This record gives sequence, C-alpha cells and structure tokens, in this order.
Amino acid sequence: MSHFTYQDGVLHAESTPLPQIAAQFGTPTYVYSKAQLLGNYAAYADACAGRDALVCYAMKANSNLAILDLLAHQGAGFDIVSGGELLRVLAIGADPGKVIFSGVGKSEDEMRLALEHGILCFNVESIPELHRLNFVAGAMGKRAPVSLRVNPNVDAKTHPYIATGLKANKFGVAFDDALDTYRTAHALPHLDVVGIDCHIGSQLLDDAPLLEALDKLIDLIDTLSHEGIVLHHLDIGGGLGVDYGEVGEAAPVPVADYLGRLFARIDAWRARSHGGRPIKVIFEPGRSIVGNVGVLMTRVEYLKPGVEKNFCIVDAAMNDMMRPAMYQAWMKMAPVVQRDGNADNYDVVGPVCESGDWLARDRVLSVEAGDLLVMHTAGAYGMTMASNYNTRGRAAEILVDGDQVHVVRQRELPADLFKLESVLK
Repeated sequence: MSHFTYQDGVLHAESTPLPQIAAQFGTPTYVYSKAQLLGNYAAYADACAGRDALVCYAMKANSNLAILDLLAHQGAGFDIVSGGELLRVLAIGADPGKVIFSGVGKSEDEMRLALEHGILCFNVESIPELHRLNFVAGAMGKRAPVSLRVNPNVDAKTHPYIATGLKANKFGVAFDDALDTYRTAHALPHLDVVGIDCHIGSQLLDDAPLLEALDKLIDLIDTLSHEGIVLHHLDIGGGLGVDYGEVGEAAPVPVADYLGRLFARIDAWRARSHGGRPIKVIFEPGRSIVGNVGVLMTRVEYLKPGVEKNFCIVDAAMNDMMRPAMYQAWMKMAPVVQRDGNADNYDVVGPVCESGDWLARDRVLSVEAGDLLVMHTAGAYGMTMASNYNTRGRAAEILVDGDQVHVVRQRELPADLFKLESVLK
C-alpha cells in the first residue's frame, strides 16, 4: 500500500497534509514516509526469515542519515560505493561488519579506511584492483576479505545507462575470465576469497534475467569448489524495479515472489551438489527499498502557453531530480490539492538554463500558478544525484512519521554553496 493518499482532495504523507509541509518548509522539498520505508524493508526481511541471509541496502539510492539509521535499526547491512558512504554508515553508529564495498575505482585511501573498520567484504571488479588491495592489506598487516563481481553477460532489458551485466559494461569481471581471476585472488597472500557477487542492472521489472544470472553463478561456484576455492557467500545484487505509474509499463515483480523463486533454486542446488552445505545469501536492494518512500514537492511559478507546447514552470529543476533529463525517465506528476476546472496539456519544466531541464512531458493537468505539484516515486536517485547547478541550493528533506514531521536535511542557502571558495588576494 502507498502511504501517500488523498484525504478530502488533499494529498497526505501518512497523516500529514503536504500543504502544511510546504507552508512550513517551502519548496522544492523531498518528503519521505517512515511507514513506507519500514514496510519496504520488511518485505525483504520477512522473505529471508529463518535463512542465513543479509540485506545490504544500496545506499547510493538515498543516503540520508535518517534513512540509513532507520534501516540499520531493522537489521540492514549496507552496500557502499565510496569511502564517503562508509563514513555515513559510521556516522550513524551502524556495524561496518555488515558493509559490502562495491565499485570499479576504489582508491588506496578508501581501501585503508574500509580495512581499518573491518568491513564484511570488498566486491572486487578487476585484477589490478586485486593487486592494489593485496598491497594495501599487506602494508597494514591485515587480510582483506574479497568476492569477485562477476559479469554474467545477461541482458537486464533495462535502460542502457543502468544495465551493468553485459560485456560492454565497465562493471565486473567477464564471466569467461572469472575462473582465472579467482585463481589469481586465491594465490595473493593478503586476500581471503570469501564470496561471489553479481549485479546486472537496475529497474528490473522481470526476475528472469536475475535468475539466469544466478544459474551462471551457481555453475561457477561448483567449478571453484572442485579447485579447492570454497566460497562462503553468494551476493546476487539488487536491481528490482518499482512502479513509476507509466501507462503500459509492466508491473514490477513482488519481492516475496522473486526471493521465493531464488531461494528455491539455491535450495535445490545445495541439496544436489553440496549435501546441504550452507552458504550465506546477500542482497543489495536500493530503489525497491526507497523509490516509493518519497515524493518531490514543487510549486508552480508560471503557466506559459506556446505555439507547440504549453509549459508549466515549477521551482524544482533538473538539479533537484536528474532522472528525467539523464534517463528520459517517466515520473508521475500530480496536484497536491485536487481542483476542478479545465485541464490542459503541459510540459513540466524548471528554471535551470538548459533545454534539458524538464521533469515531465505531455501531462494533462488542471493547474494554476501557485499550486503545488508532486513527483511521485522520487525517493531513489533524487537527492543523491542532486547538484548545485545555476547556484541552486539543494532541496530540504522531510521525514513524516504519522502526524509528526522531522527535518532530516535543511535546505541549502546560497552562502552554503560558496563558503568553501575564495578569491585571489
């Protein structure tokens, strides 16, 4: 169920009317639902109940400290892709022993930071990275736990910018090279080879590619076992999609259905090939945890009729939500207060000085200047991809808990943007 609902024609986040939030905190503003977040995480946790499994939230989707803290208290681990993200985990007091470090370009400083705090595992993506990590760990007198991110060459059937499992993508070790790469890792003196990882892409509405990738990983695990390289965890990544409300778009696969099918395959494999030998299963969901947790609320500044297009100019822009401009992503736009009256067809655009600054195209809206609109399903890859282009401060972030409203990130002011700059004397 959604925790953003209309009550007497006014959109609420849980029990809180959105106009109240706009009046108090201004716009553009991200508004998150605590109940939605906990419910989304519970879908994974409940499906994993009784199993040796760990849900590592992919925090690149939304790294607000309040979001991370709530998930950590539910037992989540974290999938990070930078040293800065690890520092966020440490800032909330979460367990670094439940952190997976992914990404193709880890620096020596990032490796040292992760080793100092005893993270669960490094997902390594190339032989040069193996050698660098072996060197750093040796210099520190430590052993680095590693899994290899294997690229299974499976077509995720998603937008090319968020497909990561094909030969042409920068991510992971090519499947044909994986066995030799594991041999190299196993021979390095300061590495412990503990797992295997895979992530084929994002916004997947069908779990067939994920299960195809799983079958390829299982075959590789068996091959490695015959060579004496025994793995202790299987990380199938994330990527499950969410419903953005686009007409004709397929419904996303339910979490429980996907995990049920995945665990069934793993159980059959273990019984067949391993006599029931246990292996931990790790997941890296991001969008499916936070996507529908948030909306981006914005105010209409002007309605501008045109010869070919009518424009609804709002105070949010591509710097606040990059997905439409970057991915041509369709995101649902709706009024905060429903109004009767003549509707018209609009492109919803922002004030940034770029033709690519649009949030929605060809939307039928009954709207006037001064009205509030929301972009739904904006909890993932909104604030984390936001910028200060045109010297625009990033939006405030608000977390709603029933009728309680919490500021979890203050709005940036212009002075905040240039306080680290200086002029020549």
